[in-house]
Amino acid sequence: MKVIKDKPSSTVVVALGANLPFGSHAPAEILRAALAALQQAGLKITLQSAFYRTPCLPAGAGPDYVNAVVAVEDSLQRNAHELLQILHSIEYSWGRERVQRWAGRTLDLDLIAVGDSVMPDPAGWRHWRDLDPQMQQREAPGELILPHPRLQDRAFVLVPMAEILPGWRHPVTGYSVLQMLGALSAADRQGVERLD
Repeated sequence: MKVIKDKPSSTVVVALGANLPFGSHAPAEILRAALAALQQAGLKITLQSAFYRTPCLPAGAGPDYVNAVVAVEDSLQRNAHELLQILHSIEYSWGRERVQRWAGRTLDLDLIAVGDSVMPDPAGWRHWRDLDPQMQQREAPGELILPHPRLQDRAFVLVPMAEILPGWRHPVTGYSVLQMLGALSAADRQGVERLD
């Protein structure tokens, strides 16, 4: 399913990624299974990007990732914390272990945005967005931050997101996905390769 259009502000955006196998399942297979699990959890996928190969961050830390982005609708209207718990449950069912920040993983499901929600508030969001890169590797927020505070820095999210939600606007900065993507270096953008 690939539909290229924008959705209203109630859209929930989820980024998927995997770079380690789980049993006999390769990363792309794991992402397909995760998409099915989202729907089984009552999250209707309304938009789905292609799969992309992206380099592991930091460079050389492991195998390349397979990434994608989906927009979902939740008929049960669960809050952002409940949605995050669903994502974590799916991750754990595919062997995800949260041992080291930014380590390789069998499955990563990031809650990128929930409509126009800003959590905990604009000042709290700015704190995590502006955190020094060295501190980012050591510190993890103790609360949910929305939109994802690293969204504007990550070509592996913005490239697939631009495929399905090019006009989505960040509720704090006002920048669209295409504007955020255009602000990244050409090398970052070109490192995200579509898989067909």
